[in-house]
Amino acid sequence: MKNGCMPDFELTAVADPKEARRKAALEMFPDIKVYNDGSELIQSGEVDAIIVATPHYLHPTYAIEGLNVDLHVMIEKPAGVYTKQVEEMSEVAAKSDKALAIMFNQRTNPCYIKLREMLQSGEFGEIKRVNWIITDWYRTQAYYDSGDWRATWSGEGGGVLLNQCPHQLDLWQWLCGMPCKVRGFLHEGKWHNIEVEDDVTIYVEYPNGATGVFITTTGDYPGTNRLEITLDKAKIICMNNKLEVVELAQFCDEYSRTADVNKAFGKIETKTYTIVPDPAPWPQHVQVMTQFAGNILRGEPLTGRAEEGINGLTISNCAHLSSWLDKTIELPIDKELYFNMLQEKIAGSKFVKVTKEAVQSDMSSTFGS
Repeated sequence: MKNGCMPDFELTAVADPKEARRKAALEMFPDIKVYNDGSELIQSGEVDAIIVATPHYLHPTYAIEGLNVDLHVMIEKPAGVYTKQVEEMSEVAAKSDKALAIMFNQRTNPCYIKLREMLQSGEFGEIKRVNWIITDWYRTQAYYDSGDWRATWSGEGGGVLLNQCPHQLDLWQWLCGMPCKVRGFLHEGKWHNIEVEDDVTIYVEYPNGATGVFITTTGDYPGTNRLEITLDKAKIICMNNKLEVVELAQFCDEYSRTADVNKAFGKIETKTYTIVPDPAPWPQHVQVMTQFAGNILRGEPLTGRAEEGINGLTISNCAHLSSWLDKTIELPIDKELYFNMLQEKIAGSKFVKVTKEAVQSDMSSTFGS
């Protein structure tokens, strides 16, 4: 690959419906083949593996087509727009011996890896409360006007939850497990001239009684990215690529049960320390792709299987459904109801999309696209 950062891969072909992008690809890689359509590339016989980086609805579509002709597949997030899509893709993958991976590059972040190790170790007891405020996704109207598929029910299938937050929704369940109840409060077009959500608050409950809140928007500046997890014997704050740990000398529940009346307002002894994990050996996307190659060539583990994408998507779908119905959704989600209501949103849309093709920007420095 370009600059030699992924020596296990050779770029042989690209596909894009827009002539300007095909021309740009040839200028960068004069020896590659260029196709007008993804299906043409998939059926060409020129490649062994594909990367699907398209509008969201097409992620499972091209993944299934690739698997059916024995290609390895890497898809961008999200895994799909609705869980029915992802289930179909997963069924095809289960019958194939080819790799199906998803670009969950945030799983390579050393902070989240260390945090997951700490949570799974059990040394601090069970999770009691999770609060994640992730509002540093600020986007201008020009951003939404830069593509005809952006911020529409028919083109994108949602807003901030489907575009900017799939990584965090995946990390949320990767770190804390899946909730059993979801209540979503989603505001559509609150801060921008769009028809999908750009301001979100999600409340969840877990099987063990723990609760969680997830707050996100593309309308705040400056924003915040702060994940706080309270356990029975610690509080851990993940922020600015470091972990701040407040460790209790005694389990909180045990202290509550055993403290005498003189300690009715007592405080548990604590110690506070900061963990700054070593930097990752490679940039995040490079690491995911390197592990993708390692899985294909040497059977090494993937960063994330595309089938796992259904978990974060389920939380997103539940939040949408909860907001539309104005009630709490219990898992498993009624996927047929969600699909039908999404189709109603598409069919009933009266939003007129104004696209400014001249508006182009490099999104490579952001987690969202």
